[in-house]
Amino acid sequence: MMKFKPNQTRTYDREGFKKRRAACLCFRSEQEDEVLLVSSSRYPDQWIVPGGGMEPEEEPDGAAVREVYEEAGVKGKLGRLLGIFENQDRKHRTYVYVLTVTEILEDWEDSVNIGRKREWFKVEDAIKVLQCHKPVHAEYLEKLKLGFSNNLPVF
Repeated sequence: MMKFKPNQTRTYDREGFKKRRAACLCFRSEQEDEVLLVSSSRYPDQWIVPGGGMEPEEEPDGAAVREVYEEAGVKGKLGRLLGIFENQDRKHRTYVYVLTVTEILEDWEDSVNIGRKREWFKVEDAIKVLQCHKPVHAEYLEKLKLGFSNNLPVF
């Protein structure tokens, strides 16, 4: 079942990129060794990093927190901005944050509405799973492992 968002407005920059998307790498602890992935709404047997489009007046950090709440059913302590990642194929830029999970909801919006699942993965395993069908998402974790979290280059 596809997710339908009737109120969502998309804006684009001069280069044709969707203006802003936001996502979080949700970790079980501050050790950042287990990351939470969610099933894709389009392809339920594939895993993705929770994230999505920002509303026109929304800030990236607020959008990232909202998206993980909707898609993964978690709340937590928002940490650093890992970077801004470009997806040339889909023509969007995503602000990716680190979030340490402090609360896990039993039922959440996307689990009820579209049957979305979530699962914890060791970082190495998550990279392998994401490389198959979401290589840009795998890049988030690869950059995290390499320690590129203190600067904000566009990848």
